[in-house]
Amino acid sequence: MQDVTIDTLIDRYPVLLFDAYGVLVHATGALDGAADLIRRLNDSGKPYFILTNDASKLAETAAAKLQRYGLAVPAERIITSGALLVNHFAVHGFAGARCAVLGTRDSALFVERAGGRIVPPADDFEVLVIGDETGFPFLETVDAALGTLFRRLDRRQPAHLVLPNPDLIYPKAERSFGFCSGSVALMFEAALRLRYPDRPPVEFARLGKPHPAIFEEALRRSGTRNMVMIGDQLETDIRGANAFGIHSVLVDTGVNGTGLATVPAPLRPTYRLASLQDTE
Repeated sequence: MQDVTIDTLIDRYPVLLFDAYGVLVHATGALDGAADLIRRLNDSGKPYFILTNDASKLAETAAAKLQRYGLAVPAERIITSGALLVNHFAVHGFAGARCAVLGTRDSALFVERAGGRIVPPADDFEVLVIGDETGFPFLETVDAALGTLFRRLDRRQPAHLVLPNPDLIYPKAERSFGFCSGSVALMFEAALRLRYPDRPPVEFARLGKPHPAIFEEALRRSGTRNMVMIGDQLETDIRGANAFGIHSVLVDTGVNGTGLATVPAPLRPTYRLASLQDTE
């Protein structure tokens, strides 16, 4: 693993891929150097995409928020895990299925755009989508969804679970972190194993990083595999890029900034970047 600067990455790779949280922003604003970097990329016409596991915001909503933070990122530069639901629903024949959605209004819009019919989590849904850990009364909604799942499985009816964002935690601000939707999915899976120990496990289909669908979409839009992924999480950004066969960069401003000497090969980044301000 080599130390690298953002200047070197811009010169070396035709396309840059960025994670959002922990790389460009945290929950309360832009990280140092992010606004200047995006302005530089826009001014030079350098191709880049934001690959985010955030399924709580449509691309246009996410772009508007980044712009409020001073990052002039157009919506077409944002690839969200929520947008991957369209292909997932098409492949699995979920068009018209009754779907309970845990998340924001935009999370529900992702499901509607994929062809799902939104129903309350206490209703007899066929598909449960965890789009976000916020945007709903948490305990009441989670309990209602769990009860519906148990009733369906008690009747030996199928239940399909979909998790666009498998992240477990995210950086809210400097030295402040929060649980993410992937942690909520683990709660459901643990409860299902406890209730049905003798059945095959019922688990969520995970769509976002480190899984390949989001990188495949970046490849489709960019037209080249000569991309580099700049992220802050070993398990999502780095593992996903390495598995997809592209180079990876771990930036020190997010979740995984230390303790890299003994990480296994699938989690080992190609480069390490101190911050977006680290230039030549």
